[in-house]
Parts: sequence; C-alpha cells; structure tokens
Amino acid sequence: MKVLVIGDTHIPRRADWLPKQIDDFISSQKFDLVACTGDLTDKKVLDYLQSLSNKVVVVSGNMDHLPLPESQTFKVEDIKIGVIHGHQVYPRGNRKQLREIAEDLGVDLLIHGHTHSPDIYFDEILLINPGSATGVWSGGGGSLIPSFMILKIEGNKVEVELFELKDRLKITAKDKFKL
Repeated sequence: MKVLVIGDTHIPRRADWLPKQIDDFISSQKFDLVACTGDLTDKKVLDYLQSLSNKVVVVSGNMDHLPLPESQTFKVEDIKIGVIHGHQVYPRGNRKQLREIAEDLGVDLLIHGHTHSPDIYFDEILLINPGSATGVWSGGGGSLIPSFMILKIEGNKVEVELFELKDRLKITAKDKFKL
C-alpha cells in the first residue's frame, strides 16, 4: 500500500497553491490512500486530495472551517494508524503528549501536523509529521520548506520517505520500521 501523507497547506490564506514541483510529482503518482493532517483551509484542497485517491482520511486543523473530524483511525495492512492535526498538544510537537494520544487511540502509528516541521520519531509507537506541503509559516515557526511524506506499507512493515523542496524536490530522509 502506498500512502501520501500531507498537511498544513493553508491555501489560500498563506499560499496560493502547492509548489509546482510538488503538485506535478504527487499528481503523477498512484496512491492507495491519502492521509491529511488538516489546515487545508479551503474545500478546493480537499477536492484535490480526493482526486488523488479513492480513499482519503482528513482531520480538522485549528484553522479549518470545514466539517471534518478532530481525529481518525484506520487500518492499513497490519498497522493501525491515527491522524490528528496536532493542536491538541502544547508545546507544539510535544512527543510525550503525542505518544499519549497515540496510546489513547490504540494506534501503532500517529500522523500529526501543526508544527510545519517534518519529523519522524519511533519509540514503540511511530510518530510522523509531514511538515507543510506549501512551506508556509506557522504560529510556532516551522521549517519554511515545503514537504510531504510517502509511506509504503506491507504487513506490519512501513517505509517512510520524507520529500522536501529546497533547490529541487528530493527525498531527504528514508527509514523502515516494523510495528
């Protein structure tokens, strides 16, 4: 299973659209599922994500005014996955609190956003943050580098690829986990 993990676009409030290299790349791929951490801020982004896969899991971010759930859980192969925006924890990106949410949801992998900085962290539970697909600022800073992730899942194994757009779009981190 191939999963696109994306979020924090803030379109059109902070960005007009995804950077062309990211849009071209993800539009050229086939995804079994798209998971979005929220802060889309416009229905046209949701429509776009729905055009990428028959299965889209999206949660509401603190800047969204769309009728979306605060969290979602689902299973891919043998891995139970949860998605939240991340505004539920303070300070932003606090791994201890994110792990507690993952435990409460009963998931092996928690996808979260809100910080606008990508992160891959494993300590019994895999916590991943795709960063901001547009690279826009956040209230807590952020990397300001457009980014997203692709997961390749088979059974209880997951490969995480972090893509960042600096001078060009490329994989900047890649790791494999058994959950």
